[in-house]
Amino acid sequence: MATTKTFLPSGLFDRRYWAVTLLGFSSGLPVALVGGTLQAWMASSHVDYAVIGVFSLVGLPYTLKFIWAPLMDRFVPPFLGRRRGWIAISQLGVVVGLSVMAFCEPAQTPFLMGLIAFLVAFAGASQDMVIDAYRTEALDTVEYGAGSALSTLGYRVAMIFSGSIALILSDHFSWRVVYLFMAAAIAIGLGTTFLAPEPKKRSTAPLSLQAAVIEPFQEFFKRKRSYEILAFITLYKLDVVVALALMTPFLMDLGFSRTEIGTVTKGFGIFATLAGTLVGGIWMRSLGIRLSLWIFGALQGISGICFYILAHLGHHMPMMIATIATENFFSGMGNAVYAAFLMSLCHSKYTVTQLALLTSLMALSRTLIGAPAGWLFQQVGWSNYFLIALFLAIPSFIFLARLDRWLRTSRHFGGEEG
Repeated sequence: MATTKTFLPSGLFDRRYWAVTLLGFSSGLPVALVGGTLQAWMASSHVDYAVIGVFSLVGLPYTLKFIWAPLMDRFVPPFLGRRRGWIAISQLGVVVGLSVMAFCEPAQTPFLMGLIAFLVAFAGASQDMVIDAYRTEALDTVEYGAGSALSTLGYRVAMIFSGSIALILSDHFSWRVVYLFMAAAIAIGLGTTFLAPEPKKRSTAPLSLQAAVIEPFQEFFKRKRSYEILAFITLYKLDVVVALALMTPFLMDLGFSRTEIGTVTKGFGIFATLAGTLVGGIWMRSLGIRLSLWIFGALQGISGICFYILAHLGHHMPMMIATIATENFFSGMGNAVYAAFLMSLCHSKYTVTQLALLTSLMALSRTLIGAPAGWLFQQVGWSNYFLIALFLAIPSFIFLARLDRWLRTSRHFGGEEG
């Protein structure tokens, strides 16, 4: 299939773009249903808050998905192929799990509800891994930015659907009806899986489970600058992570009400993120991944400057709106190129395992790096806190400068020709 030269409008007629968008929706749907929406159901059923807190553990599969990723690289389902077969199996798992959850009573059988929610999260995390692999193999490297943007668009819409819309529906219908409706919505993704085109990049599965576990590591660490790549993955967007770690307490400290914060972050913020992701995907078509990492990374620094200015201005609604909109827009651009970069690092033989490892490393590093944020603020105050966050972008640019020549000369940053 010839590669389209533009993302829009010709990309609108590319079946692969529609597939990654709708699969992104399917990927995002279960997250809130085992997270915030489930907590709302439990709270409305008067479940003890200590029990609700423990339920946060049902989301562990999304962090630990790399453990069973080799199984999905090694074994090929007997239908729909190596990637689409596993996507369909995972989606069916989500449908069955949500349907069973709908008939549970969290106040009466919390253990059973927790177990089923954990299994839904397991199926959802499995779906995420294989959808990421499908997107990587269905698109050419030059299309990764557009694919990441469209997948994120579908994912975010699904989060709104299974979060905000589910809560609204729960005011008019029983939770059983809400969860059955959400289970039925997976039909969008399941239908897409059956109709999606086969990935363009084909490779044989590892010959044994041992190979599926060991070879992805061996293949990655044989590459030039592999350790520097991992350091760059850990440090890129570090400034944004630290700046956002205490965003809500910061805004409340300035005197903004919870209503004001919620309206701006969930209103302006969501649409700014979607816009930034799409713009980033479009620009990446002409800039390429290497140059986009530089430009989008630098633009993210503008949001840090905005937070610094807001800390000086105090309760200033126009500046607060501008800060949130700016941060979300440029973070959306940065997320698009970051996802495309991770996709470009994966060998098609081990796409599921390598992507799962890289994204898990990213999530773990964000958690560990954000942990001391409160202590840092107490030592230096808000203005200096955001100034420090701004300068934390420098280490990632140092590593990017070291990787720059390698990225410029690599046709594929990690695949068969990397």
